[in-house]
Amino acid sequence: MKLTLPDKSIKEFSKEITAADVAESIGSSLKKAALAAEVNGRLVDIDFPINEDASLRIITYNDSEGKEIFWHSSAHIMASAIMLLYPDAKLAIGPAIPDDFSARFYYDIDLPQNLNENDLQAIEKEMAKIIKENLLFKRVEMSKEEAIRHIKDNDSGDIYKLEMANEFEEDSVSFYTLGDFEDMCRGPHIPSTGKIKAFKLLSIAGAYWRGDENNKMLQRIYGVSFPDKKMLKEHLDRLELAKQRDHRILGKNLDLFSLTDDIGPGLALWHPKGALIRNLIENFWREEHLKNGYDIVFTPHIAKIDLWQKSGHLKFYKDSMYNPMVIDNQQYQLKPMNCPFHIGIYNSKKHSYRDLPYRWAELGAVYRYERSGVLQGLFRVRGFTQDDAHVFCRKDQLEDELLKLLDFNLFFLKTFGFEEYETYLSTQPEKYVGTQDNWDRATDALKKALEKKGLEYQVDPGEGVFYGPKIDVKIRDVLGRSWQCTTIQVDFNLPERFNLTYTGEDGAEHQTVMVHRALLGSMERFFGILIEHYGGDFPLWLAPIQAIVLPVVDEVNDYANEITAFFKSAGVRAKTDLRSQKIGFKIREAENLKIPYMFIVGKKEAAEGKVSVRRHKIGDVGIAEPKSVLAEMLQKIQTKALK
Repeated sequence: MKLTLPDKSIKEFSKEITAADVAESIGSSLKKAALAAEVNGRLVDIDFPINEDASLRIITYNDSEGKEIFWHSSAHIMASAIMLLYPDAKLAIGPAIPDDFSARFYYDIDLPQNLNENDLQAIEKEMAKIIKENLLFKRVEMSKEEAIRHIKDNDSGDIYKLEMANEFEEDSVSFYTLGDFEDMCRGPHIPSTGKIKAFKLLSIAGAYWRGDENNKMLQRIYGVSFPDKKMLKEHLDRLELAKQRDHRILGKNLDLFSLTDDIGPGLALWHPKGALIRNLIENFWREEHLKNGYDIVFTPHIAKIDLWQKSGHLKFYKDSMYNPMVIDNQQYQLKPMNCPFHIGIYNSKKHSYRDLPYRWAELGAVYRYERSGVLQGLFRVRGFTQDDAHVFCRKDQLEDELLKLLDFNLFFLKTFGFEEYETYLSTQPEKYVGTQDNWDRATDALKKALEKKGLEYQVDPGEGVFYGPKIDVKIRDVLGRSWQCTTIQVDFNLPERFNLTYTGEDGAEHQTVMVHRALLGSMERFFGILIEHYGGDFPLWLAPIQAIVLPVVDEVNDYANEITAFFKSAGVRAKTDLRSQKIGFKIREAENLKIPYMFIVGKKEAAEGKVSVRRHKIGDVGIAEPKSVLAEMLQKIQTKALK
């Protein structure tokens, strides 16, 4: 029997073995680190029997799959502890959540009483006992019929597991045991509970069964776990930093935006300072688009419902769309997307092959119904503005347009300080429109563009939109958190539905190709990301107040106003604090407002025509001529310098 390892080396064995045996044959360190295995592309437990030629990869915590298996197993350990403490509990689901910065796993449970922080401590103590016992994860398989009968016979009233088992399409159902605890699960799992060296339960939240508000509200317990204590400490430290950077708190403290139930959940109010920053970002966005061959367009907020029927949005996004309104006996719909409107502009006249490509960009407001339970500050809202654009081009122009888009996107992200990112190629979903040939061509075009740019990417199977595949770029912020912003989608299908054509060099009509793209995502969400990435301490070009003049005594107020006027006349956003407060108080308040430059002026500064310069978080940097400080500031503003 031959086993092919990832480095293409081959190991031969004369009898049935397990992945654990292979890991041991390679080395003791790998045996210790091994959590599971991948055999012929299938993830399996480390003790899975191998009795034929196969490709084999040992999975450790360093692998993305290893982390998910580790965290999923931690959820099972938590569920086991819960059942020991609360025998009447009913378990729903307990997955790993690798994309969540805070937590790494959760379990939804049905309990008659509400749990609190003290209960979490009790669950943690029970988990510690289970981990210390180093219990084995043991897999048991049975037929679907046997599994349903088994769940019914165990007298636990496990309605959630029974519901899921009845829906399984495959005939084989697996269960895992930990001592006396048993849970239905596909697996795989870590070999034993002792692999968990550090963990923490973080919080309790409500969660409807299967996310449906018509179902029962369950209690969801979130947790994190790691293979060593140092990693847990680092994670908890990052969580504490994240709390300090929470955009909802900073947004209120810095008077940037608000969200109130009086206006409506998920509908943001941009206050003057926040609106000023947004305007700076939008002006930069427009200027760069115009430089790069785009035209700016504007479109309505509503349209006849027939448009959304034709585009396919009504069929695929109906649950995320608001109910239609009746105007002149016709139904109109708030727009969830901008693309059908840009298509309308294209179809307003005939086009020649010489005219293409068109690049049309819009900061377009859209409206989507989000369940109240998922609304989260500016990150998840019901009304938002997309930095949207559509490219209409010929097939022979597609590759070049995609390459330009990738460059344009990275320019934007780097300007705002995002140097780290992950790229994904999201492929055909289960429900889609159009022909397979169109999907294959669109996917191939995106793949070639990524490879030509030398960008590493991962395939994200089935995560494309209904009309086409896409490139997704997830940026990493200063705390290492991942955020989905950029999406670039190739679409052969909507051009077919709306008959988008151009007259070719041969005089015949040819189908136009459409590229959908958003670089920053939405202005609301991107602004929330920026607040947390910068910790509210915006770079100088984005700071709502760039400089504040602080007179030490009232006698120099006139001089303070002159300094303020000098900087304002040069385009710097400056103001004067003329309140009769002590200078220490004024400085502390300016620091809290994260104003980049503070100019302190007393009698000496007024007499010499200078200012005492203080920098936010740096402190006093000395006395200087206003002209020299202005030159320094303007250079940073013009180059959009970061910290």
